Amino acid sequence: MSKMKRIITALLILNIAFPAFAANTPKNHKYYEKDYQNVWCKANGGVTEYILPDKARVDCVTQTHAIEFDFVKKWAESIGQAIYYGYQLNKTPGIVLISEDGEKDEKYINRVRAIAGSHHIDLWIITPNEMPKG
Repeated sequence: MSKMKRIITALLILNIAFPAFAANTPKNHKYYEKDYQNVWCKANGGVTEYILPDKARVDCVTQTHAIEFDFVKKWAESIGQAIYYGYQLNKTPGIVLISEDGEKDEKYINRVRAIAGSHHIDLWIITPNEMPKG
Protein backbone atom coordinates (compact mmCIF):
# COMPACT_ATOMS: atom_id res chain seq x y z
CA MET A 1 0.00 0.00 0.00
CA SER A 2 1.38 3.40 -0.95
CA LYS A 3 2.15 6.01 1.68
CA MET A 4 -0.72 8.22 0.43
CA LYS A 5 -3.23 5.36 0.59
CA ARG A 6 -2.10 4.59 4.16
CA ILE A 7 -2.61 8.24 5.13
CA ILE A 8 -6.08 8.36 3.60
CA THR A 9 -7.02 5.05 5.24
CA ALA A 10 -5.86 6.36 8.62
CA LEU A 11 -7.89 9.56 8.16
CA LEU A 12 -11.01 7.57 7.31
CA ILE A 13 -10.58 5.34 10.35
CA LEU A 14 -10.11 8.34 12.65
CA ASN A 15 -13.21 10.06 11.30
CA ILE A 16 -15.36 6.95 11.67
CA ALA A 17 -14.00 5.78 15.03
CA PHE A 18 -13.84 9.17 16.71
CA PRO A 19 -16.71 11.37 15.49
CA ALA A 20 -16.22 13.70 18.46
CA PHE A 21 -13.18 15.09 16.61
CA ALA A 22 -15.55 16.35 13.94
CA ALA A 23 -17.48 18.80 16.11
CA ASN A 24 -19.49 21.27 14.06
CA THR A 25 -18.39 24.59 15.52
CA PRO A 26 -15.05 25.45 17.00
CA LYS A 27 -15.11 28.53 19.21
CA ASN A 28 -14.31 32.03 18.00
CA HIS A 29 -15.59 31.80 14.43
CA LYS A 30 -17.62 34.42 12.61
CA TYR A 31 -20.37 31.96 11.66
CA TYR A 32 -21.21 28.37 12.50
CA GLU A 33 -20.10 25.68 10.06
CA LYS A 34 -23.80 24.90 9.51
CA ASP A 35 -24.43 28.51 8.40
CA TYR A 36 -21.78 28.28 5.69
CA GLN A 37 -23.08 24.85 4.72
CA ASN A 38 -26.68 26.05 4.34
CA VAL A 39 -25.76 29.10 2.25
CA TRP A 40 -23.39 27.26 -0.10
CA CYS A 41 -25.48 24.13 -0.48
CA LYS A 42 -28.67 26.05 -1.25
CA ALA A 43 -26.86 28.21 -3.82
CA ASN A 44 -25.58 25.03 -5.50
CA GLY A 45 -28.87 23.13 -5.55
CA GLY A 46 -27.87 20.64 -2.89
CA VAL A 47 -29.45 18.84 0.02
CA THR A 48 -27.93 19.38 3.48
CA GLU A 49 -27.35 16.74 6.15
CA TYR A 50 -27.95 13.75 3.88
CA ILE A 51 -27.92 10.62 6.06
CA LEU A 52 -26.11 7.52 4.81
CA PRO A 53 -27.25 3.98 5.72
CA ASP A 54 -24.49 3.83 8.37
CA LYS A 55 -25.93 7.03 9.91
CA ALA A 56 -23.00 9.21 8.77
CA ARG A 57 -24.18 12.66 7.68
CA VAL A 58 -22.99 14.20 4.44
CA ASP A 59 -22.89 17.98 4.79
CA CYS A 60 -24.19 18.62 1.26
CA VAL A 61 -25.19 16.35 -1.62
CA THR A 62 -25.66 17.79 -5.10
CA GLN A 63 -26.51 16.02 -8.33
CA THR A 64 -22.82 15.28 -8.91
CA HIS A 65 -21.01 15.69 -5.57
CA ALA A 66 -20.87 14.49 -1.97
CA ILE A 67 -19.40 17.43 -0.07
CA GLU A 68 -17.74 17.88 3.31
CA PHE A 69 -17.51 21.32 4.95
CA ASP A 70 -14.78 22.16 7.43
CA PHE A 71 -12.89 25.11 8.80
CA VAL A 72 -9.44 25.22 7.21
CA LYS A 73 -7.59 23.94 10.27
CA LYS A 74 -9.55 20.69 9.97
CA TRP A 75 -8.30 20.22 6.42
CA ALA A 76 -7.05 16.65 6.97
CA GLU A 77 -10.40 15.42 8.31
CA SER A 78 -12.20 16.90 5.32
CA ILE A 79 -10.20 14.75 2.89
CA GLY A 80 -11.11 11.43 4.50
CA GLN A 81 -14.75 12.33 4.93
CA ALA A 82 -15.16 13.60 1.37
CA ILE A 83 -13.62 10.44 -0.10
CA TYR A 84 -15.83 8.23 2.07
CA TYR A 85 -19.02 10.13 1.23
CA GLY A 86 -18.24 10.15 -2.48
CA TYR A 87 -17.58 6.43 -2.42
CA GLN A 88 -20.81 5.68 -0.53
CA LEU A 89 -22.96 7.76 -2.89
CA ASN A 90 -21.02 7.05 -6.11
CA LYS A 91 -20.50 10.79 -6.55
CA THR A 92 -17.46 13.01 -6.93
CA PRO A 93 -16.02 13.88 -3.52
CA GLY A 94 -15.96 17.57 -2.74
CA ILE A 95 -14.67 19.79 0.03
CA VAL A 96 -15.73 23.30 0.94
CA LEU A 97 -13.08 24.80 3.19
CA ILE A 98 -14.18 27.69 5.37
CA SER A 99 -11.55 30.42 5.35
CA GLU A 100 -11.99 33.23 7.86
CA ASP A 101 -8.39 34.43 8.16
CA GLY A 102 -7.36 35.22 4.59
CA GLU A 103 -3.67 34.70 3.93
CA LYS A 104 -3.14 32.86 7.23
CA ASP A 105 -5.38 30.09 5.88
CA GLU A 106 -3.46 29.60 2.63
CA LYS A 107 -1.13 26.95 4.07
CA TYR A 108 -4.11 24.74 4.94
CA ILE A 109 -5.83 25.34 1.62
CA ASN A 110 -2.62 24.46 -0.22
CA ARG A 111 -2.39 21.18 1.71
CA VAL A 112 -5.79 20.15 0.44
CA ARG A 113 -5.00 21.31 -3.09
CA ALA A 114 -1.89 19.09 -3.04
CA ILE A 115 -4.03 16.02 -2.34
CA ALA A 116 -7.30 16.93 -4.08
CA GLY A 117 -6.07 16.83 -7.65
CA SER A 118 -4.53 13.39 -7.46
CA HIS A 119 -7.60 11.95 -5.73
CA HIS A 120 -10.24 13.60 -7.92
CA ILE A 121 -11.65 15.71 -5.09
CA ASP A 122 -13.19 19.04 -6.05
CA LEU A 123 -12.37 21.94 -3.76
CA TRP A 124 -14.17 25.20 -3.06
CA ILE A 125 -13.41 27.95 -0.57
CA ILE A 126 -16.06 29.98 1.26
CA THR A 127 -15.40 33.12 3.30
CA PRO A 128 -17.53 35.31 5.59
CA ASN A 129 -17.81 37.80 2.70
CA GLU A 130 -20.04 35.32 0.90
CA MET A 131 -22.55 35.14 3.75
CA PRO A 132 -25.81 37.10 3.52
CA LYS A 133 -25.81 40.39 5.37
CA GLY A 134 -28.31 40.98 8.13
